[in-house]
Amino acid sequence: MTDPILAVDFGTSNSAAAILQNGQPRRLHVEQDADTLPTAVFFPDDHPAMLIGRDAARALIDGEEGRYMRALKSVLGTRLFHEKRLIGKTRRTLADIVTAFLIRLRTTAEAQTGMTFKRVISGRPVAFHTADPDRDAKAEADLRACYHAAGFQEVVFMLEPEAAALASQHGQPRAETGLIVDIGGGTSDFTVYRSHDDRTVPLDILASHGIRLGGTDFDHALSMAQAMPLLGLGGTLRRAFGDGLLPVPRALYVDLSTWAKIPFVYGPETERQVVDMSRHASTPAPFARLSRVIKEQLGHELAFAVESGKIAANAHADDAAIAMGFIEPGLSQRVNRGALNAALAPYREALRIAMFETLKQAGIAPSDLDAVVLVGGSSLMDMIEEEAQAIAPHAALRRSDAFTAVIDGLALATAR
Repeated sequence: MTDPILAVDFGTSNSAAAILQNGQPRRLHVEQDADTLPTAVFFPDDHPAMLIGRDAARALIDGEEGRYMRALKSVLGTRLFHEKRLIGKTRRTLADIVTAFLIRLRTTAEAQTGMTFKRVISGRPVAFHTADPDRDAKAEADLRACYHAAGFQEVVFMLEPEAAALASQHGQPRAETGLIVDIGGGTSDFTVYRSHDDRTVPLDILASHGIRLGGTDFDHALSMAQAMPLLGLGGTLRRAFGDGLLPVPRALYVDLSTWAKIPFVYGPETERQVVDMSRHASTPAPFARLSRVIKEQLGHELAFAVESGKIAANAHADDAAIAMGFIEPGLSQRVNRGALNAALAPYREALRIAMFETLKQAGIAPSDLDAVVLVGGSSLMDMIEEEAQAIAPHAALRRSDAFTAVIDGLALATAR
C-alpha cells in the first residue's frame, strides 16, 4: 500500500489541507470546524507558544502583547526570509516560522485522519516573482525546504490555477474550453484548459501564466490613497536649514501599508524618524496619529480596517469606511465605490494584459472560450469580474468555490 498524500494549499492569506477519499476531495478541518485558516501567526510576549490562524488574529484584536505576522508567503525567495530576528523573545527566521506553521497543518491532519503523512502535493503560483526566474526558483526551493523541515519526505508542486481547473471540471457534464482566473492574496494566476466529453481523458492544460499581484496589493493601494494621508502622507515638512518645504518621505508609509513588512517597521529608529517629521511638519496633527501607530504597534489593526473598508465598498455598502477609532476617537475615512475604483485603477491594465497573454500562449482567441471561472478570495472584487467579462463577453462566467477550489484540485491530483 502506497503512503497517503496530503494536499496543502499554503496561501498568502489563507491555507487549507485535504485528502482524496473515495474519489472525492475531503477538506480537513485545519482549524476547529473550518476548511481554511488564515495564514497568520502570533507570538505572545508572555509565553513561547505560537498561535496560528484565527487564534492569532484574536490575540491581536484582544490587545495581547506580542508579534503578529501575515502574508509570509510573499517573502519567499528574498533575503528577508532567512534573516534571523528577535520574534517572540527568540531569534528565528521567517523560514522557521513557515516550517512551524506547516508542522501544525501536518500534525492536525494526522490527528484528524489517523494517517501519517510523509508525502505532500502543494500548490504554488505560476510566478512567485514576476519576470525573475532566479528569484522564482529560489522561492520554490525555500518552500520545499520548509516542507522537508516540517517532516515531509516527498514534496511535489502543482500550479494553483491548474489545480483549480481540475476542480472546476470535476463533475462537469460536458466538454469546454475555459479560462481560470485565480486571484489570491499575493498573486494572480491564469490557466487555459480544455476538457473532454470522455471524462477518462485527462484535462488538457493549454497555457498557464501569472503575475505578482493580489489582494494584499489592493489593500496596500487603498491604504496609501485613503488611510495614510490621515497619518501625514502627502503633507510637507519645513526644511531644517533654509526656506521652503519638502514632501513627506513615502518609504515608511509604503512599509506600514504592506502586510508582510508591518512587523518590521517598529523600533527606536522609526520612532526617532516620526519625532523628527513631527517637529518639522507643516501640519503636526497627522504625525501625532502616526506616532501612536508606531509606538503602540497598531499597524495590523490599521491593515485590517483597510481590508474591511475595501470589502464593504466592493459590496456597495452605504456606510463603507476605514474605521480608525483605535488611533484617535472618531477617526474614520469614508470609502465609496469611486474611491475604491480610483485606488485600484492601475491594476486593471496589468490584469487585462495577463489574461490576454495567457490566451496568446494557449493559441486561443477570446471568442473560443466557453467559460471563464473565477477562483480565489480576491476574485470576489467586482473589478475582476468586470475585466473578465470585458475580455470574453460571450463566455459563461462561473464562480468556483473562492477559497477551496485550489485545495480540491490538489486533492484530486493525488490520484494521478
